[in-house]
Amino acid sequence: MHPRLSNLVLGYHGCNKSTFDNVIRKHQQLKKSENPYDWLGHGIYFWENNPNRALEWAKETAKRKGLDVKDVAVVGAVLDLGVCLNLTDNYSLELVKKSYEMYSAFHHFIDKKLPKNKVLDESSNYLLRDLDCAVIEFLHSTLRKLNQEPFDSVRGVFVEGEELYPTSGFREKTHIQLCVINPKCIRGYFSPPKT
Repeated sequence: MHPRLSNLVLGYHGCNKSTFDNVIRKHQQLKKSENPYDWLGHGIYFWENNPNRALEWAKETAKRKGLDVKDVAVVGAVLDLGVCLNLTDNYSLELVKKSYEMYSAFHHFIDKKLPKNKVLDESSNYLLRDLDCAVIEFLHSTLRKLNQEPFDSVRGVFVEGEELYPTSGFREKTHIQLCVINPKCIRGYFSPPKT
């Protein structure tokens, strides 16, 4: 039995203004991300209770792509995480660990190299998480093949950024990220207040 997170949470999605307009004004859905480096697997990504970090990410992404940072926005969402692969609890962590072991054994059997997580910048944070994405997707695929109840969402703590001070265990960009797999978990969108 998978853990069900029964409370509603607020999620914030950093994006460009045209996506914001499509979702808030034209009532379209956010699109699922299916990059090979999406650390929580494929789905719609949100920062839990953190609109400022969502905006910061949107600005960083715009700069990397050479776009105007004035063309970014944040979409808010009310989320019911449903059956959640919650990577802050032991049950979910054990599932992911076993999924990695099976995925690794399969790759060894077919003599294929595992994908690797990669550092994107000088921060030494693994921001491109090809291996993590593959393991999470392998877990979802295994559950489907076994006709087991699928996960609606994935929730994880992302430790990122520079130390807050020397020898600190706290990082300046640490956040909780949500990956919504089942769009029915999105109860509604809203335009967050400006901060």
